Amino acid sequence: MSGLIGKKLGMTSIFDAAGNHVAVTVIEVEPNVVTQIKTEDADGYTALQLSAFDKKEKNTTKALQGHFAKANTSPKRYVVEFRDFLPEGVNLGDVLNIEDVFTEGTAVNVVGTSKGKGFQGVVKRHGFSGVGGRTHGQHNRQRAPGSIGQASDPSRVFKGIRMAGRTGNERVKQKNSVIVKILSDSNLLLIRGSVPGPVGRVVQIHNRA
Repeated sequence: MSGLIGKKLGMTSIFDAAGNHVAVTVIEVEPNVVTQIKTEDADGYTALQLSAFDKKEKNTTKALQGHFAKANTSPKRYVVEFRDFLPEGVNLGDVLNIEDVFTEGTAVNVVGTSKGKGFQGVVKRHGFSGVGGRTHGQHNRQRAPGSIGQASDPSRVFKGIRMAGRTGNERVKQKNSVIVKILSDSNLLLIRGSVPGPVGRVVQIHNRA
């Protein structure tokens, strides 16, 4: 599946060709460098390894420095493999720009890491409504989970029961987001609606298969 690496810059709004006011997410997609080509004969599958956003050489391991040197490029911070994506004529060290992969008006899938919200209770995490009102002495049960199982039979809590725990900070795929506008001069991609993750977080933009 073809795609590129980008970085979420934030949200804004624009007017489309029909004059509609559209909320969009701005994603910076700087030229992605091809740092490895995997083929069916050598690796058992076809894929293109892309890298983006420069990284200091002193913070890069010797092994990775040699890996990037093979592609004749500087060390990169993010390395992503796009399976079944092997454009004709692409070579190690080539650069892919936005217009090489995407076109305006097409649907894409955006993969990112959602915002982390820490340890949360069942009301915020799962939308529970609490045990009940404050009458009849229920002074501290407004956000409680309530019963989590039976007593002597089965004498345990079943796996998968919805309880309090860490919320967010998970891999999320936002499907069927539409590319509203491509600003090639600024390496910017405007996608309708929101995409996963906070501002500054890296995302993967995949052409919908």
